[in-house]
Amino acid sequence: MIGKLYLIPTTLGDTEPLEVMPLSVKKVVEEIDYYIVENEKTARRFIKKIAPKKSQPSLQLMSLDKYAEEIETRRYLDVCKEGVNVGLLSEAGVPAVADPGASIVKLAHENNIQVVPLVGPSSILMAMMSSGMNGQNFAFNGYLPIDKGDRKKAIKDLEKLSKDKNQSQIFIETPYRNEKMFADLKAALAPTTNLCIAADITLPSEFIKTLSVQDWNSQTPNLHKKPAIFIIHK
Repeated sequence: MIGKLYLIPTTLGDTEPLEVMPLSVKKVVEEIDYYIVENEKTARRFIKKIAPKKSQPSLQLMSLDKYAEEIETRRYLDVCKEGVNVGLLSEAGVPAVADPGASIVKLAHENNIQVVPLVGPSSILMAMMSSGMNGQNFAFNGYLPIDKGDRKKAIKDLEKLSKDKNQSQIFIETPYRNEKMFADLKAALAPTTNLCIAADITLPSEFIKTLSVQDWNSQTPNLHKKPAIFIIHK
């Protein structure tokens, strides 16, 4: 029997795992010893938190950070051929969405290994759910350019795309650049364009609000170093 690849969600911050994900995730973590992770320290901390009785020495963690070589990562699922199940852990939220784990999922399909996604928090979907924008037609665009000129053009292009296709446009920013992103959005977007900001999703400090750009001009949310999702709709 071939082992399976389980896509295991993690929390979006320092919350109790079972407050934001079902008991089935805990049961899978308790049964699996082989994991593909971005960061060993945070992965071990999450595993200990959701399954405190699990033996830490029994864990086999394989790194999928920026230093991992493709020739090495392509062997990470070899144990599945021996009937061993493997867990793919993200740093935050669900694996393989805005996350390097997609390459492992692709590898599983190439090797006829069953992929099992587990339920957990996705900041992208939770922001979209809460925005009041078009949940029937939306696109995730990852990070926008850092260069000021390129970023302004990207923002204007997404605004036009939203209007032309009636499509909500989602993107993210490195937390320490959130305030700069907010300022750039207010400067580049039309006053009537709607902007949703969703920060610290699932945390006690959660902030989710949708306003027109002209209404945002009188408000300054505290976004410094907070994981945030931005959505625009023209």
